[in-house]
Amino acid sequence: MSNTIRLSLISVALLSQLHASQSITLSPIAVTSTAIKTDELKATDAVEVYTQKDIQKAHVKNVYEFLNTHTSVYATSGYGNPFLQKLDMRGFGVGDGYQNIVVTLNGRKMNNVDMVPQLLSSISPSSIEKIEIIKSSGIVIGGDGANAGAINITTKKSNDKKISYYMGTYGLVDGSFYFGHHENKLSVSASGEAQKGSGIRTIDANGNKDKNKFATGTFNIAYQAMQELELRAGVAFTNTDVIYAGSMTKAEYENNPFGQGTVDYGFGASPSPATHQQYDSSLINGGFTYDINDKLSLKADVSHEKKKSNYLTYATSTSYNYNTLNISLDYEADFYSLKAGIDGFDGSLTRPSLVLSKKNQAAFVMSEFYFDNLTFKAGYRYEKIDFEQEGGKNESDNLEGVELGVNYMINRDSSMFANYSHSYESASLDRLFSFFSGIYTGYVNPSEANNYNIGYNNIQANNKLKIALYYIDLKDEIYYYADPTYVNSKNTNIDKSHKYGFDVYEQYIFTPEFNIALNYNYVQAIIDEEKQNGDDYAGNNLPGVSNHNLKATFTYLPNEQTTLSLVQVYRSESYAANDFNNNFSQKQEAYYSTDISATYAKDNWEIFAKINNLFKQSNALWIYDDAIYPVNFTTTAMAGFKLKY
Repeated sequence: MSNTIRLSLISVALLSQLHASQSITLSPIAVTSTAIKTDELKATDAVEVYTQKDIQKAHVKNVYEFLNTHTSVYATSGYGNPFLQKLDMRGFGVGDGYQNIVVTLNGRKMNNVDMVPQLLSSISPSSIEKIEIIKSSGIVIGGDGANAGAINITTKKSNDKKISYYMGTYGLVDGSFYFGHHENKLSVSASGEAQKGSGIRTIDANGNKDKNKFATGTFNIAYQAMQELELRAGVAFTNTDVIYAGSMTKAEYENNPFGQGTVDYGFGASPSPATHQQYDSSLINGGFTYDINDKLSLKADVSHEKKKSNYLTYATSTSYNYNTLNISLDYEADFYSLKAGIDGFDGSLTRPSLVLSKKNQAAFVMSEFYFDNLTFKAGYRYEKIDFEQEGGKNESDNLEGVELGVNYMINRDSSMFANYSHSYESASLDRLFSFFSGIYTGYVNPSEANNYNIGYNNIQANNKLKIALYYIDLKDEIYYYADPTYVNSKNTNIDKSHKYGFDVYEQYIFTPEFNIALNYNYVQAIIDEEKQNGDDYAGNNLPGVSNHNLKATFTYLPNEQTTLSLVQVYRSESYAANDFNNNFSQKQEAYYSTDISATYAKDNWEIFAKINNLFKQSNALWIYDDAIYPVNFTTTAMAGFKLKY
């Protein structure tokens, strides 16, 4: 560990001694954390904003990798599927954190009615304009599931035309394109990506390796039918096909993390079987914006999405259907902005002998007031949620969300903010019914959270500093109790719990040639009251939560065409994902990874090379004692080009 850190620091020191002539400056970026445009210096929330440039120069395989290496969000492939990774921020844990984050793509909610993570692999990094991360806020606009916050992803609307291609170790091949055409009345964009990889872990006695492949494509069109009216429509698809290896014992992992495990925990299979999963999605959406006058506009959007999850290994297949509707009135004046509307989410899960549905219906209002150096935010949401089982038990939730915030501009470069939100997460369909039998297993209360935040922002030409302190008080936090015998396993609630910590983001331009970006997060997640199967968890740490999380990016520009980058990621040890008693003999070990990349860009083309996990740190996810899934445990590399025309 010490050698790795020392080598990373030496690399940074060497880079910092070089010189160049390129100029870089920092400035506030517009955010839409409340669906009302505000620059980040005046935001009433703790926000992170990453632009197209940030994403492109990171040279990541997917959105998950960017979030995990450059932001305060933690992403992991979990049991092995790289295209359906779990997200976590602010200490909700690797198991259930993703269900406490609302993710939107161009305003459309990507959260699922079941327990499948948000399909962020469906978004090609080349198509992204901006990623906004809003922490401990977003319930009024985002709705159900925003206890930890929201991630808003916006795709490009430009005249860019790009293609990219790269190859890497272990059979990695990727190709993508983006085509955009934007003029006064017509805007068209199309993007696509295909990727495959193979060969890291052994999955059977014949020496076959795990493998994965996916393809995704989008097409969007917007037409200005008249000066006041914009019409828009889009289609998208994603196909994934993944074979991933099972768990390992600690001895097997330490001896050879590339190998096949001997025991599949919970099922007793020996050797541990590989899982073959196919997951496909298709989407169609449409909408319009009508400008009633220069201050007031009406927006409406609808979408229909089909998904299918097919576990070939276990001969199980599940289909999903999602329908969304959002209608809002937007009013913007010099000193006041308001967004009010209704939205709905109707999702169903279908298996051969089972039909389940979850329907969300909500009304909301969000407003901001501007007075000299002060910005005030106030918002309210009411949401009714109905669960239905065909021929079986029905349930309903009636929930309320609140957001209050204030921002004070100390001077033109710095500000302070404070906010409060009351948020909630309603149970997904899988939590109310047995996934295997479809039998109703018991109602799971919605979780409710009171979030408190204070923070400070300072943005200058050479420095961007953001500090936020938070406290989250939770009632009925939802979690999966995994009985070691599987007899009493179920989804249930932690009666009372709390989380607290602070975030620090620092981007500093030392010279025109050398800059650094640091993202540090400290979090404590404590169970206050909960008893399960005779065990008392009171006072225990929530498992799967690292107290210390650090991501650092060092960038050096030796000349106008060349960029060199070094990324260091660290997460401290934690209790294993299912260790609610805090008594497993094996803990989740600390995570280390050092990535380096080089880019040469001239005119309309670019070539790049990248090495991930330079020092071959052995990283893995601990589920139980001797149930370990290797994650980013070896050095990988890739190289390719981008062409803009």
